[in-house]
Amino acid sequence: MLNDKSLLITGGTGSFGQAFVKTVLARHPDIKRLVIYSRDELKQFEMSQQFPESQYKGIRYFIGDVRDQARLRRAMEGIDVVIHAAALKQVPAAEYNPFECIKTNVLGAQNVIEACLDTGVQRVVALSTDKAAAPINLYGATKLCSDKLFVAANNIKGHRDIRFSAVRYGNVMCSRGSVIPFFLEKRSSGVLPITDPAMTRFNISLQEAIDMVLWALENARGGELLVPKIPSYRITDVAKAIGPECEHPIIGVRPGEKIHEEMITASDSFNTVDMGSYYAILPFGGAYSIAEYCAKTDAKLVEPGFSYNSGNNEHFLTVDELRDLIQTYVDQSHTV
Repeated sequence: MLNDKSLLITGGTGSFGQAFVKTVLARHPDIKRLVIYSRDELKQFEMSQQFPESQYKGIRYFIGDVRDQARLRRAMEGIDVVIHAAALKQVPAAEYNPFECIKTNVLGAQNVIEACLDTGVQRVVALSTDKAAAPINLYGATKLCSDKLFVAANNIKGHRDIRFSAVRYGNVMCSRGSVIPFFLEKRSSGVLPITDPAMTRFNISLQEAIDMVLWALENARGGELLVPKIPSYRITDVAKAIGPECEHPIIGVRPGEKIHEEMITASDSFNTVDMGSYYAILPFGGAYSIAEYCAKTDAKLVEPGFSYNSGNNEHFLTVDELRDLIQTYVDQSHTV
C-alpha cells in the first residue's frame, strides 16, 4: 500500500507519530515521501536526529499547524495518504481553554479535509478516542465533531478517488499521563491512589494502534469508524500488579472522567458491524447500505442494543498478565 507512495502525518512528532514513522520506515523502505507535519520545532529537531533526512531519503519535516489551511495545502502537494493525529488532548486544558481546543480539533479537522480534497490525496485515516463516544467533556465533544466531519467528507468528494475513515481506540498502555507510568513513579512513596475501585479501562499497545491504522488504509471503504477488539483491566488490578505492598486510598473520580471507557454506545448498535478483529460503526445514508457493506466484507450486523465499553468487556487482563506487560514496558524504557 505505501511503497512508492507519499504519506503525510499531522501531529507527526507525538508519541503515535514517532512510533508510526518508525514502523512505516521498517515495513515500507520504498516509501516515496514521508512528511512529518507538526508545530513544535524542538520536537522536529529531536525527531530528525533519530530519523535524519540524510539516512531516510524520503523523510521531510514541515513546521505547520492544522489551523493553517494554506500551509496544510502546500504541505499536501503530491501526497497520496494522510494520517491525521494532531489534536489538543488534555481534558483539563480543554475545559479551561475551550475555543483553543475547538480551533485545533474541529476547525483543524475541517482544514485537513479540505486540503486533502484540494490536492488529490487518496486515503485519509483520522485518529479518534473513546472519549468521543457519549462525550462528557469538551475534548470528547470536539473529537466527536471531528469524527463526524471525516465521515461526512465522503459525501462531498465528488468524483475524486479519495476515502476518509477514522479509528477509535481507548487507553494506550503506558502512554504519557496514563495510569501505569503514574503508578510506577508513585510506587516508591508507598501510596498508589485509586480514583474509584470500580474503574476499568481498555488496553491497547501503541503498536496495535499503529497496525489498526495501517489496516484501515488497506481495507476501509470510506466512512467507517473502526473500533478494535481489545482487553480491559481494572484499575485496582493495575495497582496490585505494580505495588501490591502499597496503600491504595480512594480519592474520587476527577472531573470529566468516566468509570468505564466507552467505544460503542447502544445507540450506535443499529449501524455497527462485527468485522472479526474490529467493529465498524457505519455512516447513515452513505454511499453504501449496511447490507451492501456486509456482503462485500463478510461483516455481520451486531445485535440491537449492543454496546462496547471496558466494563462489559468479555476479556479482562489478570494481575499476572498486567505485571508481565508492565515489566516489558519497564525493560523497554529502561525504567528501574
